[in-house]
Amino acid sequence: MEAEIVQQMVTSGASSLAGLMATAAWQQVSSRVSRMFGRGEEDEAAGTELEVIRAEVLEAGDDEDALADQTAVLRTRLRRLFREHPEAAEELREILAEFTPSSPAAATVYNNELKEMTVHGTVIQAGQVGKLVQADTINGNLNL
Repeated sequence: MEAEIVQQMVTSGASSLAGLMATAAWQQVSSRVSRMFGRGEEDEAAGTELEVIRAEVLEAGDDEDALADQTAVLRTRLRRLFREHPEAAEELREILAEFTPSSPAAATVYNNELKEMTVHGTVIQAGQVGKLVQADTINGNLNL
């Protein structure tokens, strides 16, 4: 595997794993990642290390520096694994494909016409089929 591809997989894989650690999906993901590190057998030491990293990710919350530290630990661990077992990169790719959100579907285009009103600020569009509102601040009446 080319060094650039491995580096990209290490970087994106570590970020994705750190993100998954903060979700309920981690319960399902953790045993698979532990088996990936154990090369088919659940690796107790890797599982323990992952739980320590997860605890620190959860503790970090919105602290980007603390989260970056844990992502760096995951990058180092993945880099070592891929160096010794290049096939593990494909395993990680499969795990992430299953547990990370897929790319958003093609956007639906809505054309809205607002009359006799002034909108100030950022426009955000959200809604459901049949009803749609977009605005940050609307000065005036809005009838749907």
